[in-house]
Amino acid sequence: MAMNVDPDNADEDAVMSEINTTPLVDIMLVLLIIFLITSPVVLKLQKINLPSEANQALKTKPEDVNIVVNKNGEMYWNQTRLKDTNALFKFLKVEAVKVPQPEVHVRGDQDVRYEFIGKVINTTQRAGIQKVGFITEPPDKGS
Repeated sequence: MAMNVDPDNADEDAVMSEINTTPLVDIMLVLLIIFLITSPVVLKLQKINLPSEANQALKTKPEDVNIVVNKNGEMYWNQTRLKDTNALFKFLKVEAVKVPQPEVHVRGDQDVRYEFIGKVINTTQRAGIQKVGFITEPPDKGS
């Protein structure tokens, strides 16, 4: 196929090299309208209750058991040093039979080896304690 270009009519017969985007824009607008109409219908099919974020400060009760593990792995029960997990087990066995059963709060130094915290948790499980929690410092408000 040959094209005859007359020098007198150069502007009228020039080949147009641009893409016509009008049909593409029309299709996209139709799709947008369809999605805007159908999306509320789809979203209302499933009713769920999303959890709300709430950070409540823990109120320590006098009957709660506080166990402190320092960075050397030494255990303390309310400022009394325990020599090993057997001594801890004896104290926890007495607390486990109380009604209601007190909570055990473990305060571990951030540099303590996991082994020592694991021994405390294992001992609380053996004694039959149901609620064990870890006490940490709250993060700074700035970060």
